[in-house]
Amino acid sequence: MSVQVENLEKNMAKLTIEVAAEEFEKAVQAAYMKNKNKITIPGFRKGKAPRVMIEKMYGAGIFYEDAANALIQREYPKAAEESGLDIVSYPEIDVVQVEKGKSFIFTAEVAIKPEVTLGEYKGLEVEVTPVEVTEEEVAAELKREQENNSRTIDVDDRAVAQGDMVTLDFEGFVDGVAFEGGKATDYPLTIGSNSFIPGFEDQLVGAELNKEVEVNVTFPEDYHANDLAGKAAVFKCTVKAIKVKELPELDDEFAKDVSEFDTLAEYKADVEKKLRERKEGVAKREREDKAVDAVIANAQMDIPEAMIQNQIQQLMNDFVQRMQAQGLSIDQYYQFTGLDQSKIQEQMRPQALKRIQSRLVLEKVAEVENIQISDEKFEEELKIMADMYKLEVEKLKELMGDAEKEQMKKDIAVQEAVTLVAESAKAVEKKEEAAE
Repeated sequence: MSVQVENLEKNMAKLTIEVAAEEFEKAVQAAYMKNKNKITIPGFRKGKAPRVMIEKMYGAGIFYEDAANALIQREYPKAAEESGLDIVSYPEIDVVQVEKGKSFIFTAEVAIKPEVTLGEYKGLEVEVTPVEVTEEEVAAELKREQENNSRTIDVDDRAVAQGDMVTLDFEGFVDGVAFEGGKATDYPLTIGSNSFIPGFEDQLVGAELNKEVEVNVTFPEDYHANDLAGKAAVFKCTVKAIKVKELPELDDEFAKDVSEFDTLAEYKADVEKKLRERKEGVAKREREDKAVDAVIANAQMDIPEAMIQNQIQQLMNDFVQRMQAQGLSIDQYYQFTGLDQSKIQEQMRPQALKRIQSRLVLEKVAEVENIQISDEKFEEELKIMADMYKLEVEKLKELMGDAEKEQMKKDIAVQEAVTLVAESAKAVEKKEEAAE
């Protein structure tokens, strides 16, 4: 195999890869051996027809496609490595020559990692939000914990009130005719959740148990069912059960039940501390993101389109996997949202571009600053990863190849670069926006 490299515009390159005629012939013969049992030739038992007879009947190139694919898969990785290029996209393959007795030639057009010219990357001004924890936030956190530890009790001595959890039978009518999907039995609904058509839940306030009430609503103009959009409807409803949450008292006993503390005061102090730590974590990430954004703004790089498309495809693959983990196929997602692959990929483009820009500038910062990852630091990160996957560190090392270990070191160096630019940045307190 030989490879020639042609540099193209905008950080693209074309590899011309030539495979010897003898190797092409071997690939064709391998394709024949693989496929002969699927081919029937009159006068021969299935799988016994000589290659020359098959080629005579179906054409000399019958096995060329399989042979070409096998050679491309085998030879392209070798050619990519031999080229010495830092390739950052999948190859766009084009077969140039595929002919009996001649060498097999194909080209691979690829994106090359662009060179980055850094501008200022230290001491940049970044706007930050001051970290404050208010009494209201602490109270809200305590209320959530009360809700989590509440018990549900039945109510049978009053009508429906805001916040009640009711069990409901209902049927909807438009112009006196029941419509599809407008009927339910034993439907659970929390009054005030705003999960129904606007006005529906409010009209149930005051409804008595087991007495039919009529609820009059108008479907929104943008309602998902076109035949109901903008139309007036009447729902005949019967509340069959009313339940309320009974919250525990907010006292020392409550603190003992839900925490390791003996008093409510100690528990509140811990809640405030954790809220502050959480906000400080958010503020730290915000500062890092804004510092990296500033470095990107000061840098110069020419990112090839193929590199962006490659990143979009990776984001798309991750998105599909997340949908599947939630029990939803991508086709179902398209149906529910009215989106399609091209629209989703268009939405992903800014994120893809930002990921590429961030990685490139941070790798350049790591290079300029000569950030080296010590064996001790690498071992620390391995320990964190091993704990996450519940593995022994040595076992994790066995599972990782040299390439994976090098990639991990690069990732750690990039994170060190993030820390460097963020910690060197000058924090400017975010000003409150003036009220209109």
